[in-house]
Amino acid sequence: MQDRNLTRLRRWIATSDMARGARLPPERRLSEALGLSRAELRNALLVLESEGLLERHVGRGTFLARTPPPPRSAMGIDATIGALSETTGPVDALDARVVLEPALARLAALHATPKQLRSLQEMSDAMRGAPTWAAYEKLDHDFHSLIAAASGNTMLLALFDILNGVRQVVVWRRLAPADQQPERDYHSFDEHDAIVAALTTRDGAAAAKAMAAHLHATRAVLTQSYEE
Repeated sequence: MQDRNLTRLRRWIATSDMARGARLPPERRLSEALGLSRAELRNALLVLESEGLLERHVGRGTFLARTPPPPRSAMGIDATIGALSETTGPVDALDARVVLEPALARLAALHATPKQLRSLQEMSDAMRGAPTWAAYEKLDHDFHSLIAAASGNTMLLALFDILNGVRQVVVWRRLAPADQQPERDYHSFDEHDAIVAALTTRDGAAAAKAMAAHLHATRAVLTQSYEE
């Protein structure tokens, strides 16, 4: 349970866009946003403080460290991503996503907080109006990363981070210029909405099925682009 609480807090910090040295929200607001009790939040804050990611100042609050230490496992993960990228192609990377991400979606249906669900819907809506492919791909990356974080499973989240790192290295390059706008009927729009709908109703089986359908459709587009 502690690992799950830490994962939620770490991911909230990572996606908050807070500047280094910025003050975190009051504990009451932060615990509500994360779906944690005040005691659970305090324990997680203490762990991140001990790692040097946070700084506490009596009477002032908790702040993001201005110069956080490098992640303890960063070199190991980077080395793993680098090695896998040398032997993995785009289709292989997507096949691995088909195996892992439906399981993450199933767990996210159980563990996602209301704030995470709202953020996912906002991202799905924003993707429809993305002005460029580059903007769309950033939102898509954040969408899938947030589902992984919402699963609450530290081990699966670590596997996702490795897989996502490899995917970003070996992913096929889009034929359309990055500054063009996605077509209005792009298949992923409705598929993302279906995933969010299943997560919101806490239907794990439907969330896994919707994620699998989305990734299979993406795989079909990828393989077709190679055939052309």
